[in-house]
Amino acid sequence: MMGSPLTVTRDTHTAEDLRRIASNLKDARQVQRVQAISLVMEGWSRAKAAAFACVDRQTLRDWVERYNEYDVDGLASLTSPGRPRLLTPSQDEALHQVVISGPDLNKDGVVRWRCVDLVKQSAVRFCVREVHPSTMAKWLRRLRLSKMTARPFHPKKDKAAQEAFKANFKTIVQAKLPDEVIQHEIPLEVWFQDEARIGQQGTLSRLWARLAEGSVRRSRMEWQGEGPIGSRPAMVRDNRRANATIFGAICPCRRVGAAVVMGTANTEAMNEHLKVSSAQVAPGAHAVLVCDGAGWHAESKTLVVPANLTLVTLPAYAPELNPMENVWEFLRNNRFGAQVWKSYKAVVAACCDAWNWFVSDAAQIASIGARKWVIL
Repeated sequence: MMGSPLTVTRDTHTAEDLRRIASNLKDARQVQRVQAISLVMEGWSRAKAAAFACVDRQTLRDWVERYNEYDVDGLASLTSPGRPRLLTPSQDEALHQVVISGPDLNKDGVVRWRCVDLVKQSAVRFCVREVHPSTMAKWLRRLRLSKMTARPFHPKKDKAAQEAFKANFKTIVQAKLPDEVIQHEIPLEVWFQDEARIGQQGTLSRLWARLAEGSVRRSRMEWQGEGPIGSRPAMVRDNRRANATIFGAICPCRRVGAAVVMGTANTEAMNEHLKVSSAQVAPGAHAVLVCDGAGWHAESKTLVVPANLTLVTLPAYAPELNPMENVWEFLRNNRFGAQVWKSYKAVVAACCDAWNWFVSDAAQIASIGARKWVIL
């Protein structure tokens, strides 16, 4: 008994139209199906059209039926949804919260989550089978989580005090300014000040290193003549302790800075820095110098504050409010790492060179120092 003839009943497109449509498709299998349908519409036999498309006649019939019912879109390749995820959306959210909240040493036995720890946590919390740690890493990436180095903060940090300082910065500054500055509406500049000790012991900074050949896993494999591959790279670090202190300040608005390099941090050194900073204030302006609560910053009989400067103290234990902390980190990573200085004089020279290099880039000062809450 002969089967029914292969007929294209949909008349939306001609054979020429289908070939033109196929030329713009990105799905290679869909292109193959559309071209086979166009051949059928031009009168090719089922066997000949199927042979041209490298399929059997039944498959060609299935394509024609899909085209008749759903047009060209019905010929698109269907992708498999894959294996169902072990965790439901609500469990994904719970896992995200577990990771963000961090472990409890007394309860979980660790102070930071590793993938192997989270595998066990998921098995216990969500009653699913234990997966490979690499699978857990994929889950975390899907949740837009990444392993980063934490930013340290002091245990006595008062977040409410920091937020209040930022919200009331203008009021705090107004209370500190001399009356003549307010009465004569003298232009104001905001400077940030801090100190950093730089010494022979140096800083280890991050750098690029080669991974194991053919994988991203760490390994002790070596390529001949290339050195160790995939292991932590070595970086020189001196053990001597000669050091100097940079007293630095920047004005992000004017994109300028001022600094002195001293042998120690005390009130005498701070006085020298205040002289240098005072000289960098724009003529006819008054500068608000925001600094931390170090002892040599406090008002005293020995601290001499120039007339064009007013010191404003940050809340206790709030280095994150001072962009000078970011300046020191930037210099340590880009100028002070992997260096060996023979003497104290070499340390001082390196500090001077690094600071001059930094303040020569005005855009860098503005980028690092700008803070949205600094509004006067």
